[in-house]
Amino acid sequence: MSTTALKFAVFDCDGTLVDSQHHIVAAAQAAFARHDLPPPPAELVRTGIGLPLRQALARLAPDGDDALHDGLTEAYRSVFFEMRHRPDHWEPLYPGVVETLDRLAADGWMLGIATGKAKRGLLAVLDMHGLRDRFVVLRTADDGPGKPHPFMLTSAMSEIGVEAADTVMIGDTSYDIEMARAAGTLAVGVSWGYHSAEMLQAAGAHHLVHDYPALAATLLNRED
Repeated sequence: MSTTALKFAVFDCDGTLVDSQHHIVAAAQAAFARHDLPPPPAELVRTGIGLPLRQALARLAPDGDDALHDGLTEAYRSVFFEMRHRPDHWEPLYPGVVETLDRLAADGWMLGIATGKAKRGLLAVLDMHGLRDRFVVLRTADDGPGKPHPFMLTSAMSEIGVEAADTVMIGDTSYDIEMARAAGTLAVGVSWGYHSAEMLQAAGAHHLVHDYPALAATLLNRED
């Protein structure tokens, strides 16, 4: 594969573009508190980031029934909505995000997002950083099956007419890597997010990078 073949870069959001773990953990623990349940450990919450919200919360309450899982999901959404509207709410970009998006766009790449967030939450984050117009396609939990199902990637590729061989998925969790492998795209794992490098490699990441300059170099200088 030549350096001109890969031209569609799809990014995960939480743990890849933005560091939102503290808000996600706080919202999950608050949702459990609203149901008079002990708060789940932060590390356990982080391992589910990237999955569809209800599935991620159900993992934290495996003995609960559907009614509880539905209640936790609604409580989480309510808590996060309240948090997002606080004056001091901030979900920081990881260092080098904007510069890397600039470099990829200048090289002719189309950019997309595939995330387990709801569209409302994704747009709020993108608008927070003025990034909404950077991406030609957005796929969220509202659109269909969540990760690691390949739907988000395959439907995004179909929408803009790009083949799997021309696409790379960039994410911080094993769910991102598994989705990419299922869709037949290149899978690049980033080590600064919520799953360990070992988990990303075990899931089948083709490349593992440790910062945004390394990601840009991997994508722009790849020979095959």
